[in-house]
Amino acid sequence: MERTTAVTVITHTACATRHLTKIYGSTAEQVVAVDDVSVDIARGSFTAIMGPSGSGKSTLMHCMAGLDRPTSGQVLIGDDDLAALPERAVTRVRRDKVGFIFQAFNLLPTLTAEQNIVLPLELAGRRVERSVLDAVVDSLGLGDRLGHRPSQLSGGQQQRVAVARALVTRPEVIFADEPTGALDQKTGTRLLDYLRACARDDGQTIIMVTHDARAAAYADRALMLLDGRIVGDLAQPTAEAVTGFLGAVAA
Repeated sequence: MERTTAVTVITHTACATRHLTKIYGSTAEQVVAVDDVSVDIARGSFTAIMGPSGSGKSTLMHCMAGLDRPTSGQVLIGDDDLAALPERAVTRVRRDKVGFIFQAFNLLPTLTAEQNIVLPLELAGRRVERSVLDAVVDSLGLGDRLGHRPSQLSGGQQQRVAVARALVTRPEVIFADEPTGALDQKTGTRLLDYLRACARDDGQTIIMVTHDARAAAYADRALMLLDGRIVGDLAQPTAEAVTGFLGAVAA
């Protein structure tokens, strides 16, 4: 099908790639997971990255978040080009400017909810601002769960702890990798509502990888990947539009 890209006006960029390419394997058996992708993500926006299995969406996110090194091209978080920085500097950017929400929660079982939330700050040697912590905890309804360990929390509560952990550092960008994948529909909807509010009301920049067209409909923008390239850029996506686009791509 013909590749289509909407015109997206970016006023202030939080994250960007320039001719980003990621290749796995030897010369004889190379796999081009991300193929010459250039994209700008506006500050305070909620962007979904979608595509069929093997399209490169998770690899793109991992490169943008500094979790994986690109083969070539640039990855910009603010003024920092992660592709050009040494690994120690990339680690510092991830620690200071990036938040992560994963499907598997990744909470430490021996720590309480509060200890899990503030752990990134403690590892960075930063002071916990109680007003910020209280605001994040209250907004997520975790005030009566701070003393509980992960095994004492429901899946939805564990995911909310993971969200609080990502927000409490005041990152420039939050990357969410299938954040509703381990949640039931009701709990997942609440999480998506909250992420959308973080972008619209608080100006938080969120980039979410998802396979769920319904989840993508909560975003301001959906980037559609196929064979490592962006083949669609949908503004204000609906579940129907996303499903139709993916169906056309697969045909």
